[in-house]
Amino acid sequence: MNPIIPVWHHNFVDELKCIDTLLYFHRVVSVDTEFPGFLIRTPRRACEFHTYSNLKHNVDATTLIQLGLTLSDENGNIAGCWEFNFSFDVQTEVHTDDSLEFLKDHGIDFDKLKNEGIDVRFFSDAFGHILAKHRNLIWITFHGLYDMAYMLTMVTKNSLPHSSLEFTELIANVFGCYVFDIKYIATFCDGLRKGQLGLEKLAKILRVKRVGGAHQAGSDSLLSAEVYFKLKAVYGIDESKHVGFLYSIGNRIRRSVRPRVLYPSFTRHCQPKIYHPMLVPPPFFHPFVLHPIRSNVMFL
Repeated sequence: MNPIIPVWHHNFVDELKCIDTLLYFHRVVSVDTEFPGFLIRTPRRACEFHTYSNLKHNVDATTLIQLGLTLSDENGNIAGCWEFNFSFDVQTEVHTDDSLEFLKDHGIDFDKLKNEGIDVRFFSDAFGHILAKHRNLIWITFHGLYDMAYMLTMVTKNSLPHSSLEFTELIANVFGCYVFDIKYIATFCDGLRKGQLGLEKLAKILRVKRVGGAHQAGSDSLLSAEVYFKLKAVYGIDESKHVGFLYSIGNRIRRSVRPRVLYPSFTRHCQPKIYHPMLVPPPFFHPFVLHPIRSNVMFL
């Protein structure tokens, strides 16, 4: 049985409800994304300024194709894995041809994405509301610079900030500071070539078996979760030394001590909701519901 749940437009609300419930006891969220390529490629030894500049250009100009989320508790017990498939039209969306061919070769169905994919704006509202409820999550990535960048633009509905410092501060404001990048951690582990390994090779060294296909967001997020916990067990990782660092970015993810204003679209989700205890509980996705006919977001 495949533990990876594919999520499309028709089952999106039900699966997000399930995730919302599980997050109360499974606070570790492993993330992977699939996106339509690099419009500008960054050389391996590029300085941080050019790395971030290229990141911003690529992410601001493109949209997400898949998002994989794997939930586990802090002991490594996995509760489930979800692969969100977003609406994507190859005729209109910015992409690179080689990246789309690569993803097609690894099983991504672009015809189905066009017809049955989730509207990313709908996902942004729903997921932003869940994040506002669960503010103590631990995020796991592998080489997660682009993963966190795409998630940030999706939740805030804005382009990335202009500097890597503002970028890491905004991650802290939106997702919290507990972010771990496996590739960064591997640079401090003997026998792992100072982090110069892909996820697949690292999994083989640690004897972690993949479920599903490579370069699909669900499978990659599940493998990242299992590799992370195996890495901790084998190397006795001191998490305090690695928390908040993304591979290839020097600034640590931490909240700014300077006055700042959150993006309006995320701030709206963070407004406290007060309900009288004698009244009927609020609907699950307050302040929006799924309209039964038009299937879009309606604000109450």
